[in-house]
Amino acid sequence: MRKQAGPSSVALLSEADLDSFINNYEASVVGFFSGANSTQLAEFLNVSSALRDSYRFAYSTDVGTGLKYGVDGECVLLFRPPHLNSEFEDNVVKYTESTSNSSLRTFIRDNVFGLCPQLTTENKDILRGSDLLTAYYNVDFLRNLKGTNYWRNRIMKVVTQFQDRGLRFAVANRQAFQDELKEFGLDSSDGDIPVVTIRTKEGIKYLMQEEFTQDGKSLEKFLEDYFAKRLKRYMKSEPVPESNEDPVKVVVADTFDEIVNDPGKDVLVEFYAPWCGHCQDLEPIYKELGEQLSGDPNIVIAKMDATANDVPPNYDVQGFPTIYFVPSGQKDQPQRYEGGREVSDFITYLKNITKSSS
Repeated sequence: MRKQAGPSSVALLSEADLDSFINNYEASVVGFFSGANSTQLAEFLNVSSALRDSYRFAYSTDVGTGLKYGVDGECVLLFRPPHLNSEFEDNVVKYTESTSNSSLRTFIRDNVFGLCPQLTTENKDILRGSDLLTAYYNVDFLRNLKGTNYWRNRIMKVVTQFQDRGLRFAVANRQAFQDELKEFGLDSSDGDIPVVTIRTKEGIKYLMQEEFTQDGKSLEKFLEDYFAKRLKRYMKSEPVPESNEDPVKVVVADTFDEIVNDPGKDVLVEFYAPWCGHCQDLEPIYKELGEQLSGDPNIVIAKMDATANDVPPNYDVQGFPTIYFVPSGQKDQPQRYEGGREVSDFITYLKNITKSSS
């Protein structure tokens, strides 16, 4: 959403003004009031002032302005953008309760995106506050409205069965979200058929493996399996090493449970990036640490390329290197290592922490 210039809420003087205002690429929130002295109007203007950077607001002091949209008294109408109008949901949503700050905000938040909006760089953070199914294809409402809605309508026909179950839905332009597709091992140029993913708000990912069918049956099955918890989460992973006999064990996403979550082992795991200078400086030290502890059957020194493998959601990896100690018997409680980076620092830390946990 773009910051609005001018007043936070535009005064509409006629039905023509209303039609012009709602014919916009973004949703429009329009209040209809009985006069300029309406207390409901005052509340509406307070809300529009607070939310002006996120939504488009307008108002009329003549309820007759909205007569053709069913306005017969003071109310607020949310008009969805014309290019997103669909037979599968109401294009106009009516709100007749109090225009108090919290209640009107809730109404806007719950309705502004509709059943299946377009995911954009502007709204992605809001939409991803919930578990989100996204269909990526050549979405372009400006240049190819018919082609874009061809697939969107098929998606909406299916997802209407699954709304109100805690999962949101969106379509996205595959070129605009190339980096996201790479996170699922996908190429942004792979054909015209939508590819479908689910990403939960915790960052857990699922990929629809079956090709999207025109009748929507593959999407329907994917959603049924998701809600029945039959899907296997998608993990971006390097190939499993053919040999892993070095003192520092190489971990990939597909072997994380086997190596790091081995219940009988204390594990020190480094999350690194190949291009990271600090990681390169640490490499010979970390290798020596692994060599010194290679005779201890209870401790594993490990590393994982966090740029090529998905990091489990309970590990906060914002920079490189990030190192965690994962104690035996407490694999759900990884502890970030904040100590020095000499071999002696690691040895002292491991002796102290394994002693305290024993």
